[in-house]
Amino acid sequence: MKTPIRIAVLKFSHETVTFLASDTTTDDFTYEGSPARGEALLGSEPESYIGGFVKVAREFEGVELTGIESPLDSKRGSGSGWITGETYETFVGRMIAELKAQGPFDGVYLSLHGAMGVRGVPRPEAELARRVREAVGPRVILAATFDPHGNEDEEFLRHADMAFTVKYYPHYDSYLQGERAARTMIRAIRGDYAPTHATIKVPIISPTVLQWTGASPWMDLIQRALIWEARAPDVYVNVFFGFPWSDVPDAGMTFQVVTNGRRDLADTIARDMAGTAWRNREALLHAAKIHRIRDGVALARAAVAEGRAPVVLADHSDRSGAATWLLREIVAQDCADTLVVTVMDAGAIAALLARGIKPGHAFDMEIGGLADESAGQPVRVQGVVSDVSDGLQPGSGQTCVSVRFGQGNVLVISPHLVQVMEPAALGGIGLRAGDFKIIAIKSRVHFRRGFDDTGFAKTILLVEPEDPFLGTVRIDALHYDNLDLRDFYPHGQPSFGPAEG
Repeated sequence: MKTPIRIAVLKFSHETVTFLASDTTTDDFTYEGSPARGEALLGSEPESYIGGFVKVAREFEGVELTGIESPLDSKRGSGSGWITGETYETFVGRMIAELKAQGPFDGVYLSLHGAMGVRGVPRPEAELARRVREAVGPRVILAATFDPHGNEDEEFLRHADMAFTVKYYPHYDSYLQGERAARTMIRAIRGDYAPTHATIKVPIISPTVLQWTGASPWMDLIQRALIWEARAPDVYVNVFFGFPWSDVPDAGMTFQVVTNGRRDLADTIARDMAGTAWRNREALLHAAKIHRIRDGVALARAAVAEGRAPVVLADHSDRSGAATWLLREIVAQDCADTLVVTVMDAGAIAALLARGIKPGHAFDMEIGGLADESAGQPVRVQGVVSDVSDGLQPGSGQTCVSVRFGQGNVLVISPHLVQVMEPAALGGIGLRAGDFKIIAIKSRVHFRRGFDDTGFAKTILLVEPEDPFLGTVRIDALHYDNLDLRDFYPHGQPSFGPAEG
């Protein structure tokens, strides 16, 4: 009998907003079901990266998968700041110890994000790859999958063999990238694929709200990557859009190309992609119309009056989830039939649960704000409780409270930041999206999956507060310690060699 191919599977994924005041701790990754190991880890993402990896790997005869104890997603999502060094060392230490105890392995697959920020660890994903390499040895194939909002440079692939990054925003192809990682890893283990790569970092830094791949010019950039993958066999082109809300030294746009033993081809494609981005840098940085919240709410009211409802008001700027600027303006302009989902206020949720709040109870509280300057002040809401459940995030244990107020309005309060991406998600809290004329959500681009691409919303308005708080397109208002914005377009005048010719 042939010797089995043994592959370890690990996960450590977090999109860190380092400008938020609250650190991300071990407790944020520790809840029922997390950390996970064995089949629990292997089955934790049936429709995402790990799901695709497991499905394809198990189609090959003689492949054994081992789920190494790993934290699942933080219960606060991307609504929290720096991961503490202690938290990182705790989980990475367990992973490395378990890799050594359960080895040897032929391959290690890492499900990562790319925008993790850890206090005292400049490049945490690359450092994880370095430690894994040290633990398993030089012959083991290391492959990883990433979110396109990763901040990566050449350091990760100094230690790992391959990377596969989602191309679309919203992130439709995470399962596909997991499949690619499994298939190519097994080929490499069998000697049929010689991972060879090139990486080029481009001095462009952009707010994530501009990076929607459903329209030009970001769609054109992804299409160019897909054409390169179609033109040449065994080519994978990774486009890291970058994540400006992490104050890390490798922030910004990056292109990685992985080929089967063809360094010349990898270099050619990387230079072409980087040069294309640089030539189109102005268009990339002006890809979306952003309204001030006051104007956006007024435009939403006008759209309703003109029969262009439902309207989505997408507040892309709220990083903590606690911001009240949009709620305050909806109240001030006396909007009707409006859903606000959600405003984060863990303290209010705790106080309500302690009082035994139930549907039908009267409600009169100040909600949200105060998380930081960009969250604003609390807003007083008076109404009647309509739902108390974890229906927006079933099984999470994170209770949300819905309150009816004003003229057919509903406010949903959550303990953490929630991005509602599909109208159907509202059914879990007893609401129908079609019952509202205006739907105000805290989302950058992900909401387009269910509200735009389906044709549900007749009008979409992207909004942000008047001042350049954390999360607005005015990232030059942020104080970076680990990079100089003047090294990036549009905040300085950087030169860029690969764009020439």
